[in-house]
Amino acid sequence: MLTFFARGPDAPPLSDPATIDTLYRRHRFRIMLAITLGYGMSYTCRLALGMVKKPLIDAGIFTPTELGLIGSALFYAYAFGKLTNGVLADHANMKRFFAFSVLISGLANVGMGFSTTVALSAALWGINGWFQSFGAPAGVVSMSQWFSNRERGRYYGVWSTAHSIGEGLTFAAVGGVVAAFGWRYGFWGPAAIGVLVAIAGYFLIQDRPQTLGLPAVADWRNDHWQGDKPQSGPKPEPASVFRTQLQILKIPAVWALALSSALIYVTRYAINSWGVLYLQEARGYSLAAAGSMLMISTLAGIVGAISFGFVSDKVFGARRPPANLLFGLLELAGLALILYGPNTAPVMIIGMILFGLGMTALVTSLGGLFATDICPKRVAGAAVGLIGVFSYLGAAIQEHVSGVLIERGMRVIDGVRHYDFGPAMIFWMGASVASLTLAAGLWRTKLRD
Repeated sequence: MLTFFARGPDAPPLSDPATIDTLYRRHRFRIMLAITLGYGMSYTCRLALGMVKKPLIDAGIFTPTELGLIGSALFYAYAFGKLTNGVLADHANMKRFFAFSVLISGLANVGMGFSTTVALSAALWGINGWFQSFGAPAGVVSMSQWFSNRERGRYYGVWSTAHSIGEGLTFAAVGGVVAAFGWRYGFWGPAAIGVLVAIAGYFLIQDRPQTLGLPAVADWRNDHWQGDKPQSGPKPEPASVFRTQLQILKIPAVWALALSSALIYVTRYAINSWGVLYLQEARGYSLAAAGSMLMISTLAGIVGAISFGFVSDKVFGARRPPANLLFGLLELAGLALILYGPNTAPVMIIGMILFGLGMTALVTSLGGLFATDICPKRVAGAAVGLIGVFSYLGAAIQEHVSGVLIERGMRVIDGVRHYDFGPAMIFWMGASVASLTLAAGLWRTKLRD
C-alpha cells in the first residue's frame, strides 16, 4: 500500500529549454484544473450533512445534539487526518493520493444515505472526514512543487475558490436534490460526484516535476525568496524531509497561526453546517431560498479567494498580514449583518457578499497559504497538516457546541419548533473577532524558502 502511494524516482534531467517550458505549462494547467475543480466538487461529499439537518430533525431521525455529534466526527477525523496525511503527502505521489481519497469519501456518502442510527452515521462520517483530509495537502503539495514563491499567492487564491465552488454546488444543486427527492439523495448525489472526480483527478494530476525530468520550479522560474540561485557542481546534502518537518514545530508564528485558523474555522463551519437551519428558522427562508442566499456568499467567496492572492502578491509584495486585516474586517462586517442586521433581502445579500469575500480570503491565508510562506517549502504538506489539525479541531468543537446551544434554545409549542439562536450567534461572532486579533499579531513574521 505504501509503495503504491510513494512518489516516483527522479527521471534523467531534460536539457532542451523548449521542451521543459512546454511540459511545465501543460502540466501546471492540468494540475490547477484538477485540484481546483476536482477538490471543489469533492467538497459536496463533506458538506452534505448540513443540507439535510432540517429534514432529519423534522422526521424525528436525529436531534440537533445528535447531528452535532455526527458532524463533529467528520471534523475530528479530518483534523488528525490532515496532520497525518499532510506529513505523508510530502512523500507521496499526488496522482494516486488524491484520487484514492475522493473515491473512499464518495463511498462513505453512499453508506450515509442508508444509515438512520447515530453510531453508524458517526462512524461513516468520521471515515469520510479522514479521507477528505487528503484533499487539501494534495493540493498544497502540488502547488508547492509546480508553482514558485512569488506566483504561489495568486495560484493559491485560484485554488482556494474550490471551497466556494464546493459550497455553492452543495447549497444550490444538493439543496435542490434534497427538496425534490428527500434526504437520502442529499448523500447519494455527492457520492456520484466523488467517484467521477476520483477518475478525472487520476488522469490530470502529476507527480513531482523531477519525475518527468524537469528542474525544480524555483530553478525554472528563477524565483527564490532570498535571491539565491542554483549553484553548479555538487550540492550539499539537504536535511531529511522528516527532520525538516520537525523544524516547523519550533516556529512560534506557526502556533499563533494555527490558533487563529482554528477560530476562523469555528465561524466558517458554523455558517456551512448550521446556516441553512438558521436561515430557515430564524429568518423564515425555505430550504431552496436558504441555499440560494448562501450561494451568494460562495460566489462572493470565489472573488475573495482570487482577490486575496492578487492583493497580497501585487499590492503588499507577497505579505499576507496586511491582506488578512483588510479581508478580516470585511468578514466581520458581513457576519454582523447576517446575524444581527434587519431581516430584509438587501441587507442579507450585502451581508452574504461581505462575509463570502472576507471568509474565503481568510481561509486561503490562515488555512494554508501563510503557513507555506513561513515554513520550508519542501515540507508544505506537514505545515498545512499542522494548521489543519487546529483548524478542524475548531470546526469539530464548533459543531458539537453549536448543536448543544441550538437544542437548548429549541422549544416545541403546539407541535411547532421554535429556536433561539442567540447564544450560538455570540459564539460564532466571538470566534471571528478573536481570530482576527491573533492574525494581526503576525505582522512581521519572517518568510522562508
